[in-house]
Amino acid sequence: MAAKPTSTAVTPTIIPQKLQPQKQGVIEQQEKRIEEVLSYPIFLSDQISEAVKEAESFKFECSEVGKQVERLCQMLRSAVRLATSTTAGATFYDRPLRRIAAEVSKNLEKSLTLVKKCRRRSMLRRVVTIVSAADFRKLFALLDSSVADMKWVLSIFDAGGAGGGIVLSLPPIASNDPIISWVWSFIASLHMGQLPDKTEAANELASLAKDNDRNKQIIVEEGGILPLLKLLKDSSSLEAQIAAASALINLANDEERVRAIIDESGIQIIVQVLGDSPTKVQIRVANLVAKMAEHCPLAQEDFARENVIRPLVTLLSFDLFMDDPKLKSGKQSIHSIVQINKEMEKKNLYKPGSSSSLSKHYSEGSSKWGNNRKDRENEKPEVKLKLKISCAEALWMLARGSVPNSRRITETKGLLCLAKLVEMEEGELQSNCLMTITEITAAAESNADLRRATFKTNSPAAKAVVDQLLRVIKDSDDPRLQGAAIRAIGSLARTFPARETRVVGPLVEVLGHRNQDVAVEAAVALGKFACPDNFLCVEHCKTIIEFRGVPPLMRLLRGNERAQLHGLILACYLAIHVGKSEDLERAGLLNAFEGVDRALIAQHPELKELIPQAIYHLSVFHQSHSGMLAQRQF
Repeated sequence: MAAKPTSTAVTPTIIPQKLQPQKQGVIEQQEKRIEEVLSYPIFLSDQISEAVKEAESFKFECSEVGKQVERLCQMLRSAVRLATSTTAGATFYDRPLRRIAAEVSKNLEKSLTLVKKCRRRSMLRRVVTIVSAADFRKLFALLDSSVADMKWVLSIFDAGGAGGGIVLSLPPIASNDPIISWVWSFIASLHMGQLPDKTEAANELASLAKDNDRNKQIIVEEGGILPLLKLLKDSSSLEAQIAAASALINLANDEERVRAIIDESGIQIIVQVLGDSPTKVQIRVANLVAKMAEHCPLAQEDFARENVIRPLVTLLSFDLFMDDPKLKSGKQSIHSIVQINKEMEKKNLYKPGSSSSLSKHYSEGSSKWGNNRKDRENEKPEVKLKLKISCAEALWMLARGSVPNSRRITETKGLLCLAKLVEMEEGELQSNCLMTITEITAAAESNADLRRATFKTNSPAAKAVVDQLLRVIKDSDDPRLQGAAIRAIGSLARTFPARETRVVGPLVEVLGHRNQDVAVEAAVALGKFACPDNFLCVEHCKTIIEFRGVPPLMRLLRGNERAQLHGLILACYLAIHVGKSEDLERAGLLNAFEGVDRALIAQHPELKELIPQAIYHLSVFHQSHSGMLAQRQF
């Protein structure tokens, strides 16, 4: 218990400033130990007791004030004892106590001021200073609230320490905002409760966080992240880990809150749990990785720094190539996977006699991999599928907009795994894997080193990816998947050799797709083959025309604004590079250029340069067919 201060007078220098705003005062108090925070209202209580003895007027009311203050003093001393005698292994959650102590101190200051006015004074002071019964009624109401607040806060600590469950009663301090009292109670249980209570509290916080962003912010501001991370790390209860992960997932939909998780060393804990936990926990943790990476670039970087990509690829590729009859299909992409596995066996990258699965290579360094692997093999197929879906989504979010993370995925041979899953699976898993590939190819488009290292024409992984992208473009009836595959092929446009009909042909075919969004994606991708930045643009333009790409392109020019824009860009490239083509003349491309809406050109400056060039090339090669072409080009 804190020592009683020796001073007998209340000086302004030790009275806390008013909470303006309230949160500022709480933050300032966090710098002090809780014993120091509580010593001030205890000191005020002692001063009030002395002042009550000296009261000359309103003696009965002052006596009642003294009784209420004495109750508060006893509760404050009990709080000090609780704070200094926390059970080993538990931490004392003092945030509600700090807030309530600040309110108690304010009410005790008012009590001391009022009681002092009742002491014997000169006639002039008694005339100037008037004390009424109404003042005491107001003060009694404030002290009753403080007593109820202290009684409540002691109850949540007693319930936590004794395993008595969660307290959901409402203290006066939270009468206008009950959420804060619930959050305090749940977090106190996380800190000080038994394991079942901690699990229940984590589930309750997950439910609150799911409701709205304000609840999320309160949980973060009141210190809920650290105990949730500690519970996530506690491997003694699968249910508790799942509950903690669920709460963190619901919190991590905002960059600021994700950074709060990072600041509590959350990245290291999450990566460790991902590698060491049972399958059902890994599903939720992989979802957490995806959510954090989606909303915070810093999380992308920190997860990569902690090498989260390797265990994700490990889990995604688990059991992927074992006893798979498709291995005998003779496809080069699958054959290359088998060859890689054989090479790893020769290099002793995993123990002889273990299953020849690519995922085994990624499991090095995991202390519990052996046991977890057996557990995973015995899991139901739907649980295994959920795990792979979650890991694929996490890889997608980690790769999105990140060249370093995309490179890391390719360095783990993750491309082979992703290509195989796109081939074998359907639904959400296929979609997540395809979106991951799309992000990797987009990174390769922006980074020449990654593009040259990963998507060489003789690379088995690159060939496997391209094969599956083309298959999705040709065979899928899902416009979303087709659009993603088309974007990926477009990102790789500069990696294909001249007259790569195997790639250009399917893109031209979907240029006339009944779904205009798919057709526009095809136009964008073909534009990357035909643009001047592509060294082989002339050859690719000739191939597009040879595959009868002009008629569907002309139809695209009659579509919506986005279709017109990308259709015009592709048409300009064709006219500039192969303007003498009779297909372009027969299609009336020159008339189409001259009829372009001026407003569209004004909104998209790139058209201002391309269209005049295209008109010029068409006019030069086809002016003999129309004497007016040269005059109409401007």
